[in-house]
Amino acid sequence: MNYKEALAYLEGLNRFGIRLGLSRITRLLELLGLPQERYRTIHITGTNGKGSVSSILATVMQCSSIHAGLYTSPHLVSYTERIQVDGQPISEKDFANCLAEVRTCVDQMVNAGDECPTEFEVMTAMAFLWFAKCNVEYAVVEVGLGGLLDSTNVIEPEVSVITNVTMEHADRCGGTLEGIARHKAGIIKDGIPVVTAAKGMPLDIIRQTAEEKNADIFVAGEDFQAKYLISDGRTQSAEFTSGLLGIQRYQYKLHLLGMHQIENSSVAIMTACLLHNEEPRINEQSIREALEVVTWPARFERVDLGDQIVLIDGAHNPDGIRVLRESLDTYFPEHARTYLLGILRDKAIDAMLDNLLRPEDEVVVCAPHSERADNVDDLARRVKERGVLAVATAADYESALNRALRLAGENRILVIAGSLYLVGGIRQMVLDMKEGSHGRDES
Repeated sequence: MNYKEALAYLEGLNRFGIRLGLSRITRLLELLGLPQERYRTIHITGTNGKGSVSSILATVMQCSSIHAGLYTSPHLVSYTERIQVDGQPISEKDFANCLAEVRTCVDQMVNAGDECPTEFEVMTAMAFLWFAKCNVEYAVVEVGLGGLLDSTNVIEPEVSVITNVTMEHADRCGGTLEGIARHKAGIIKDGIPVVTAAKGMPLDIIRQTAEEKNADIFVAGEDFQAKYLISDGRTQSAEFTSGLLGIQRYQYKLHLLGMHQIENSSVAIMTACLLHNEEPRINEQSIREALEVVTWPARFERVDLGDQIVLIDGAHNPDGIRVLRESLDTYFPEHARTYLLGILRDKAIDAMLDNLLRPEDEVVVCAPHSERADNVDDLARRVKERGVLAVATAADYESALNRALRLAGENRILVIAGSLYLVGGIRQMVLDMKEGSHGRDES
């Protein structure tokens, strides 16, 4: 099996759709020899922020000279991004070989009359197997959807992390905010500490679950907190405090922009401090170094094209969009804005646009590469209803990016957001443009 054949096989598994439950992944991992039990893990869920916290913690591992894996989803451009060891994505050759090994066990299950695993379950098994093959010491594992019945919820982690809980994937997680909270609280294990930035009723449910599981819980805003200090538009400085840990005025530089990253970084710092109790290689120096160098693509990511500021953000729900707007108002309050937007039709589109747009904004609308994409004309109509300065539509990513760059000119920042399906492809185009301009400068 080569990489192209591997992708075709995974695509074929999509016909089974999303089917929550642990029976299939449990059997598949048994056939693979329980690879997830050969290293320690950190398990992370949440509506927003789980990818950023995962990336920070994986970088802490690297800076602590700990051999570690990172499993995240979805990817921006390539499936290989989802499975990393020491910051390096799995190669296409190793991806294909690993999948071939997992496929043998899938076929064994099907031949025995068992239900066929889903695409995400197969990817999860691949990640766990690859980490075992690489002899990692730790793996940072991000939940795919929810938590309780997510295929990653077969691990027994050192720490469970729940970043926050807002309304998303309600159809898969009980239909209500309470149902979503219970699904995310489902990653809490007996006696395993929990770190969370959840608030309100979801926090109450997480507390209740932690108490039932006899798990210590550490809550942002109560047991630890961080506040924004200053930014130069490329990095920011913040201050972490935890009376519980006896930490006062721990100032650090954070390579990730965005107001949401202040809270995300505080969750990661608290988690790293708990890990230090069992893993002395994680210390103040390695945590500080990790915060200064960590990257997480398409999360309020700044990429400059000459004098043009481009901000790329995977915000794809009302809460994410609200934080994007808050970050723009904080870091770039004086800049006029041009948006390149594409949103999926099953999202709360009106709420997202209400949270984001101002009358002086310009917007280019393009459909993400997804069957779930909202119609371009429908999205453009909704944008116009917000009374923005200008609205344009584009038929494809290339024309959308070129149109947006022309509209933005040198006097406006360009913000690309709305769906990771859109952001991933256009981000690569922006990077290619930047690389091309560097090449011309050097020639």
